[in-house]
Amino acid sequence: MLQFGRSRTSDFIPSGRRYRLDGRTVAIAHPAWSSCGTYRVIFSQAMAYRALGARVVSIALMDAPTADAPHGDRWRRYIAESGDLPVDKHYLSGPPTGSWTNVSLLKRGWWPLIHGDQASWLIELSKQTPLPMGIGDETIDLVHANHFFTLPFVRRLLRNRRAPVVLETHDVQASQFVLRNRDGFFVPPYVGFHELLAVELEWMKKADYCVHLNSEEHDTFRRLLPQKRHALIYPAVPPARPSCGGDRILTVASGHYPNYLGVKWLLEEVLPLAPGVSIDIFGDVDKAVRARDKSLFDAHRDLFRGRVPQIESVYERAACVLLPTLEGHGLSIRTAEALSSGAPLIATPVAFRGLEVGAQRLHNVTIAADAPSFAAALRAAHARIDDGVDIMESATSDTRQFFDSVFGFDAYVGALAEIAAMMLPA
Repeated sequence: MLQFGRSRTSDFIPSGRRYRLDGRTVAIAHPAWSSCGTYRVIFSQAMAYRALGARVVSIALMDAPTADAPHGDRWRRYIAESGDLPVDKHYLSGPPTGSWTNVSLLKRGWWPLIHGDQASWLIELSKQTPLPMGIGDETIDLVHANHFFTLPFVRRLLRNRRAPVVLETHDVQASQFVLRNRDGFFVPPYVGFHELLAVELEWMKKADYCVHLNSEEHDTFRRLLPQKRHALIYPAVPPARPSCGGDRILTVASGHYPNYLGVKWLLEEVLPLAPGVSIDIFGDVDKAVRARDKSLFDAHRDLFRGRVPQIESVYERAACVLLPTLEGHGLSIRTAEALSSGAPLIATPVAFRGLEVGAQRLHNVTIAADAPSFAAALRAAHARIDDGVDIMESATSDTRQFFDSVFGFDAYVGALAEIAAMMLPA
C-alpha cells in the first residue's frame, strides 16, 4: 500500500507570508480510499489547509453500496487505514445497501455499468449517498472536492449554503475507466472513451475552479473547458526517509490493475534475464497477483513482502528502487515517493508521465524501455551492491533535489492559498 507515515504538522509549516484561512472551515470531499495515491493527495490537502489556519473536515464517500459507517468490512478497513488523516473532524457516508433496489440507480447506474460506463455508475452512487449526521451543523466556507463523481453529493451538501467548490480532477478519469474496463467483464455495446469523457466534463462544469495534478490532464481540460479556471498544481508528497545505502533492490505497488501489469512484466520478462538478482516487492499488489495469476504468485511467493504500515522504513534500506510501469494515466505518486528517497532508480519512461520537467535526465535515474535493458540495469545495480559501491548521498542526490523542487510542500501550500484568495472574500 502506498501510505503516508505519521508526519507531524510542524514538519510542513510553510515559510513566508500568504493568504490565511484562520477561522474558516474547509471541507474535503473524497472517495473513501486508502490504498492508493489519491489518499496521499488528500492527506496533503488537509495538511496544507491546516497550515493556512483553516479548520479541516474530511467527508469520505464510499464508492459502492455498503453498510452504514462504521459497520461493514469496507468501512472497517478504511477507518483502520486512514487514522492518520490530519483533519479536525471525520464524516463518513456512502450509498446504503438498499440502494440496489432503487429504480434510479438500476436504470441510470447499474445498466450503464454493465456496458462499461463507470462514470455514470459513480455519479448515481454519489446521488444516492446521504449527508452524514452532523454535517448540517458545520459552517463550510470552501469545499475541495476530489474526483468529478463526488460533485452530486457536494451539490446537495451546499444546497442551503454559499461556498465555492474547488475540484481536483486526479487525471482524465475517462482514460482510467477505459484502462480498468480491460480488467472487468462487460457486455456490448461497450461504452467508449468519448461517452465517458462527456459525463466527466458535464459535471466538471459545476465546479468553480479546477485543479489538475499533472500536465497532461491540465492541457486536456483547459482545452475542453476553456470557460473554466484551471491550475496545474503538482501534489505535495511527504518524503520517504532518505536511503541510507542499504542492500535492497525493491519496488512498491498497490493492487491497481496497471501496477499488476508492471509487476507481472517484471517477474515474467525481466527477472529471467537477471539470474541471481533478488528483489523485494512491497505493497498490496501481492493480493492482486494472487487473485489474477495464482501460478505466477506461487512461483515468486518469496519476493512479496505485503503491505507495510510505514513505508519510509522500506525506502531507508533501498540500494535501488524499481519503477516497472507499463501503463497508466496521469502522475504516478509512487514515482514521486521513490524520487524522495534519493536512491538510484531504474524506471520505464511511462513512470514519469504527467511531468513537464525531465526527471529522465537525472544522473541517478536509469531509463529502460524494454525488458532486456531493464534487466541489464538490474544486473548492474546488483553488481554494485556485491562490490560494496556506495551510492551518492541521498539527501543531495539528483532525485531528491528534483523531488524538493517539484513536490515541495511550501510551493503546494502557496498554490492553494492563491486559489483560496480568489474564491473567498477577504
